[in-house]
Amino acid sequence: MKIGLVCPYNIAYGGGVQKLVLAYQAELARRGHDAYIITPEPREMREDFQHDHVIFLGSGTEVANPLHTTGQVSAGLNEEIDEVLNEYKFDVLHFHEPGVPMLGRQMLARSNTVNVATFHAAFPETVVGRTFARVATPYIKPLLRLIDEYVAVSPAAAEYVHELTGMPVAIIPNPIDTKHYKPPKTRDDSGLRKTILYVGRLEGRKGVHFLLRAFALLEQKRPDVSLLIAGDGTDREKLERQARHLNLKNVEFVGYVTEAQKLEYLQTCDLFCAPSAYGESFGLVLLEAMATGLVTVAGNNPGYRSVLTGLGAISLVSPRREDDFAHRLDILLYENSLRKLWRDWAKSEIKQYNVRVIIDQYEALYERAIKKHKRKYRTHKPNEQA
Repeated sequence: MKIGLVCPYNIAYGGGVQKLVLAYQAELARRGHDAYIITPEPREMREDFQHDHVIFLGSGTEVANPLHTTGQVSAGLNEEIDEVLNEYKFDVLHFHEPGVPMLGRQMLARSNTVNVATFHAAFPETVVGRTFARVATPYIKPLLRLIDEYVAVSPAAAEYVHELTGMPVAIIPNPIDTKHYKPPKTRDDSGLRKTILYVGRLEGRKGVHFLLRAFALLEQKRPDVSLLIAGDGTDREKLERQARHLNLKNVEFVGYVTEAQKLEYLQTCDLFCAPSAYGESFGLVLLEAMATGLVTVAGNNPGYRSVLTGLGAISLVSPRREDDFAHRLDILLYENSLRKLWRDWAKSEIKQYNVRVIIDQYEALYERAIKKHKRKYRTHKPNEQA
C-alpha cells in the first residue's frame, strides 16, 4: 500500500504524536509499504533531523492554547496539496489529530482516497476543557463525515469522537519499540542515593509544580534523593523560581534532551514520575518507563489509568494531595519487594504495546477501510475551501 501519514505537529522536535508517526512510518516501510509523512515545514529545523520519506506542505507555527498545551497551527496551500495527492496517489491517508488547524482539514477536504483518522487527545474534565470542547466542535464536526475509519488511542480519547459521530471508534493504543526501549543489564536497588526522573514539556497540565511540592516534603525525610527534570517549555522559568522558593537543594533542570540521553536517564535513574493531573488521553512516557523497567509514579487521570492497570495501579496518585504524593514517591523508591513486583508486571504488560503488534491492527484497519470506501457510493465529492 501507499500510505500518507499526516502529522500537524513539528516533526523535527520531540513530542508524542511526532514520535509515533515516525515509528509507524519505519515499521510500515519495513513491511514493504510505501509510507510517507506529510507535515508542515517548521520555521526552525533541527540540524540533525534527516528523513527521506517526509513531505513538507505549507508551514507551521507553535502556539499555546487554553488547555495549557503547546500546539502547532499549520497551513498548506491548496495547490500544493493537490499536486502532492495527484503525484503520490495514496491508497490511504492516515490523519493524526485531524482537528488541529489547518493541514488536516485542508487535506481531508481535497482527498479522494481512503481517509483514516487517529484521535490522540482527550479534553480534560475541567471548566476550561469543557468550554474548549464546545468551541472546537463546530470546527471538527464537518470533517468527520469525510473519514472512513475512526481510531482513538484510549477510551478517554474515544469518548468525544463517539459523542460527535455516533459511529464505532476503534481503540488502538500507542506503540513502543521494545528493541529500542529495553532495561539495562542490571539495576541496583540497594543504594541510598536515589534519583527521580521527569521527562516532558514544562507546561501547566504536566503537573511539575505538584511534583516540586511533593519533592520538598520527600527531601526533608530523604536528604540524599535527587530530582532530574528533563524537557523545556513555557513554564520553565516559573518552575525554576518555584524550586528556589521551596529551597530545594537537589533539583536539576537539564532542558531538552535527545532520545539517546533520555534512554540513558530511563536506564540509570531509580523512579520515573509523570505528575499530570488532567489532559492526558494515553501515556507514551509510561510505556517508555515500563519497557526500561523504571518504576513509576503517575497522576491519576483517565489516560494514565488506561495504561497503569492491574498491579500497575499502585503507581497512580492524585498530584494535588502533596502528602500522599510524597508518600507514594517514598514507598516506590525504597520498598524493593514492591519495586520487583512492579517490574514483573511491567515486563508482562508491555508486550501488547510492541510496535509490531500495533501495526498489525492498523494494517487490518486499512484493509477494512479500503473495502468500505469501495462500497461507498459517492456521487459528489465536497471540495471545501479551508
